[in-house]
Amino acid sequence: MRRLAIALGGLLLSAVALLSLGAGHAHAQGTPPTAEGPVDIVEVSGLVDDVVADDLTKAIARAETGGAQALIVQMNSKGAVVSPERMARLAEAIHDAKVPVALWVGPSGSRALGLTGQLMGAAPVTAMAPATRIGDFGTPLPVQGFELDLGNGGDQLRELTMGPTEARERNVLRPTISDQGVPVLRNMLLAIDGLEYQDKTLNTAEERPAADGKVEQVLVAEPRFYKLPLVPRLMHTVASPPVTYLLLTIGLSLLIFEMFTAGVGVAGVVGAGSVVLACYGLGVLPINGWALAALFVAFFGLAIDVQTGVPRAWTGIGLALYAGASWFLFRDGLRPSWITLLAGIGGVALAFIVGMPSMVRARFATPTIGREWMIGELGVTGVAIDPIGVAVVRGAQWRARTNRATPLAKGEPLRVVAIDGFTLEVEPEEGGAKDHRERRRSRAHGA
Repeated sequence: MRRLAIALGGLLLSAVALLSLGAGHAHAQGTPPTAEGPVDIVEVSGLVDDVVADDLTKAIARAETGGAQALIVQMNSKGAVVSPERMARLAEAIHDAKVPVALWVGPSGSRALGLTGQLMGAAPVTAMAPATRIGDFGTPLPVQGFELDLGNGGDQLRELTMGPTEARERNVLRPTISDQGVPVLRNMLLAIDGLEYQDKTLNTAEERPAADGKVEQVLVAEPRFYKLPLVPRLMHTVASPPVTYLLLTIGLSLLIFEMFTAGVGVAGVVGAGSVVLACYGLGVLPINGWALAALFVAFFGLAIDVQTGVPRAWTGIGLALYAGASWFLFRDGLRPSWITLLAGIGGVALAFIVGMPSMVRARFATPTIGREWMIGELGVTGVAIDPIGVAVVRGAQWRARTNRATPLAKGEPLRVVAIDGFTLEVEPEEGGAKDHRERRRSRAHGA
């Protein structure tokens, strides 16, 4: 279990390191800048929370003051966890921007759903990659000074979704860039070339002769890619249902594990850090309070049986409560995937049925080397022994085994007849099995 705790800590540190490598502060490689100015590109992935909403607002201001021709928002989001009023202010910033803000739902397989998808009604340029979907918008955002322009598909998009072909037919996308859709980001840069916006024309590409004599479009505008800094990127990653759920599960499990170990080790540090990060996610995401309370009760019940060293009724109750709380923890359709739920429930079941009870029995057992004098000692049954259980001898708990013909109920007096590693072989104080008594006499005669 300590190795598991160390491995989890290593994974957490590795995740932070990878985020730091992927967190760009400026722009990625591109073509040399031109007189027409660069095109800023920012990615929206996952649920839109306060971190992403603030970053988009800053990206618009940066494009306006940084000499950019346009701002392209690459979108793949299933909704937002901020208020409709906050999303309305973001839509107004997109609509009133001094540079055109283009929203591209891509790459293939991406989604723009819920409040996030409604931003397409505020942008002057929108496009979709093949095999993408938009919709499930719900109640329109309370924007001020204009109306969201969703063509003829506004009513359908409130409750249903549509692909790029239907979106073009219903004039949801503006302008009609391509009948084939916009499959990759380069096509989006090429497509906005020549777009007129607020008395200026975007110059992002030019026609040049190719080797075969044909004419091809070549990008001349510098694409500048921006990403979230390290700490905001980490907070945005944490504020997703699967990550929050797994962090809370791992953190509580490691804290319970640490309660039955000597001193404070890696498990306690990693567990406390995981719970702190999970609390941030729980504060951002919509959750059912009763489900969260049931989850804590579930771990309390599991901890009761851990201290006995043997899974009993509380283990079953705790696992049942944990499974139910996992299913209903998040609201608004944000339930984690089946893979995430199975990983969480299966991992908890394995840890509290097999791993932690074995660790507790080994932790509180006394080494048997030089303790042959215990043979013949009297004790009582701590947990029913049939044929495996727990014996209490001189106030210490031991893993115990008895003959199947002489099971012992909890609280019955017993006698130690042999020691096998960390396991005591016991029999009833009176009426023990014949084979155990004979084994004891034979060992005494040999001595």
